[in-house]
Amino acid sequence: MAFGDLVKRHLVDTRPLGVAAYRRIWLGQAVSHIGVGVTVVAVQKQVFDLTQSSFYVGLIGMANLIPLIVFGLWGGAIADAVDRRKLLVAGSLIAWAGALFILAQALLGLSNVYLIFLAVALNSTGFAITGPTRGAIIPRIMDAELVPAANALNSLVYSIGAVLGPMLGAVVLTGGGYAAAYSVDVLLFTASLYAALRLPSLPPLGEVTRPGARAVLDGLSFIVRSPVLLMSFVVDIIAMVFAMPRALFPELAAERYGGDMLALGWMNSAMAIGSVAGALFSGWVGRVRRQGVALSVVIALWGLAVAAAGLVQNLWLLVFFMALGGVADVISSVWRQSILQLYAPDEMRGRLQGAFMVVVAGGPRLGDLRAGATATALGVTGAWVGGGIACAVTVLAVGLSVARFRDYRAR
Repeated sequence: MAFGDLVKRHLVDTRPLGVAAYRRIWLGQAVSHIGVGVTVVAVQKQVFDLTQSSFYVGLIGMANLIPLIVFGLWGGAIADAVDRRKLLVAGSLIAWAGALFILAQALLGLSNVYLIFLAVALNSTGFAITGPTRGAIIPRIMDAELVPAANALNSLVYSIGAVLGPMLGAVVLTGGGYAAAYSVDVLLFTASLYAALRLPSLPPLGEVTRPGARAVLDGLSFIVRSPVLLMSFVVDIIAMVFAMPRALFPELAAERYGGDMLALGWMNSAMAIGSVAGALFSGWVGRVRRQGVALSVVIALWGLAVAAAGLVQNLWLLVFFMALGGVADVISSVWRQSILQLYAPDEMRGRLQGAFMVVVAGGPRLGDLRAGATATALGVTGAWVGGGIACAVTVLAVGLSVARFRDYRAR
């Protein structure tokens, strides 16, 4: 095989960008997610400056998690019963209001950590609605053949934002403070809102279920009855709860790197740098058939990479190992999302995407809490390295023990 053909087989598949509606969503996310990355760094730093505690930084995860669970599941049920375009617009407006709230508290100099948590929770509510809605829209606007490629492109754009956002956040915080950083997020989020407004009408297909508790329970029941889907959720929870070290970044930057803002920015961007590389060369991912085994292995590699990053003293080695973890993470995310989108009937996609988003977005928040709490008892290094090793051991033991998941082959 010629070198050019080999590269084309492994580079990210860009065919979904030929679909105008998807292209607008993708571009909107590309711009707005940079602002999200800026806010992530700014909120971490502001909370740590106010409290001098990694435990409080970990509590940011709880402020995100509660709305994600409640409104993620409910928003997914609504997405199966109403026009998904209208719901995406409504959720985007709520998220934007949360970003404006975070900006307002900084402009007014309120310096109240609980107001920050409240603002984060409002922003998370909007995200909890838009996340499952956007995921349920993708299979409606393109052929099933292109869905894995679309998920790889989504991972790429999220990862680029997660690289550029924290680095931009570090620069803006240094030069302009918290209000300037939050202003960037408010401004860039308008791109995502514009993309939602330009979508065509997307009314529900098939049988419509009233979006209440019964609809949510039906979606959860479908997952529980499907071992492959259930285990794809379980292994991701293991990865994020055991190994996510994000809440430890401010304390490690203060202890090991003298509080250098750029060091904090690099730590926040490191995993995403690997995710960008993994997504750019994801052309092969859709050709893997034994995805149950593959998921378990790449998540174990993620845990080991995190553990290695926690052991090194040199910042650039830390960035390197976290980037390796990011490669493993983005590959696993493409497989998990594609399994879910193609496994579910359209009339249940919103609910299942809601449950998926709760796991994907909620797992890291639980990981933040785990990291912050264990750092109090074990120190930063113990919490970081121990979590990575525990992730690798647990995911292999659990993921390979369920025959249906271990033997699963992509359709």
